[in-house]
Amino acid sequence: MSIWDFFRRPRPDKKKEKHVEPEVEVAEPAQQIPPIPGGQTRPLPPLEESRPMPARLKYGQATDVGMERSGNQDALLTLSGIIESADSPPPFGMFVVADGMGGHTDGERASFVAATTLARHVTNLVYLPMLAEQELSSDQPTIPEVLEEAMQEADRRVKARVPEGGTTLTAAIIYRNLLYIAHVGDSRAYLINDGNMELITRDHSLARRLQEIGHLTPDEAEAYPQKNVLYRAIGQGDMLEDVDRATRRLLPGSQLLLCSDGLWGVVNDQAILKIIEETADVQEACDRLIAAANQAGGPDNITAVLVQMPL
Repeated sequence: MSIWDFFRRPRPDKKKEKHVEPEVEVAEPAQQIPPIPGGQTRPLPPLEESRPMPARLKYGQATDVGMERSGNQDALLTLSGIIESADSPPPFGMFVVADGMGGHTDGERASFVAATTLARHVTNLVYLPMLAEQELSSDQPTIPEVLEEAMQEADRRVKARVPEGGTTLTAAIIYRNLLYIAHVGDSRAYLINDGNMELITRDHSLARRLQEIGHLTPDEAEAYPQKNVLYRAIGQGDMLEDVDRATRRLLPGSQLLLCSDGLWGVVNDQAILKIIEETADVQEACDRLIAAANQAGGPDNITAVLVQMPL
């Protein structure tokens, strides 16, 4: 089993198969073709069949300060890798959205530090070992475990570098046809497939918690004066022990939306889904989502990342 298959299985015991370098075809020297008598045209040799292109993830991204804020405390990070070769690994994608808190400078810094810390941790422990084809070990962490460790490392780093700041952090890894999510705060991840949009994260806000335990109705939670107060965030409170994780199988053509509350808080789910379904290009869809939030007043910073699986 190769390193590429390892990360979608829980802690295998098998050793990696020996890697065999792909054979390189050497073109034969061109030969002179004698003319055909009678002026007839010699048929061209059949074209060599080309190797199919590797499947590609398509994604768009956009962030905006909104209509009322003086600075943008949101951060987004996208990383997608593909290698085109005879023995190429499957596409790999990492997508992160963070919404900073704690004042203009502290919020901006906290979201940046959290997003880059997580991305660095995941790259070092997941993506670089894939590229290096390192030998497998039974104690090597799985992708969900790496994501949780990365969230905790981001929490420690924000506390050390931005003591007055905090941030939400929602991260997604796509590998083969699997989606791995790690999440803290009230930024969101939605999975869109066949006209349905599923919320796969849980808001760590006071209003949502009161709704979950039955103290508020959905309408009351929406109007709750402290609905944006978070009880769990990166860089806030004691040591981060609870990180929400989710794993989903991705169907061909399905889409993933990561966004801050500057989008979902002012544009309802039905309107978000309608924009995405009506827009073929993922970057254009992100731009339209930002515009819709601004048209609704744009009271907060707005960030959207939209990823589409190959068909």
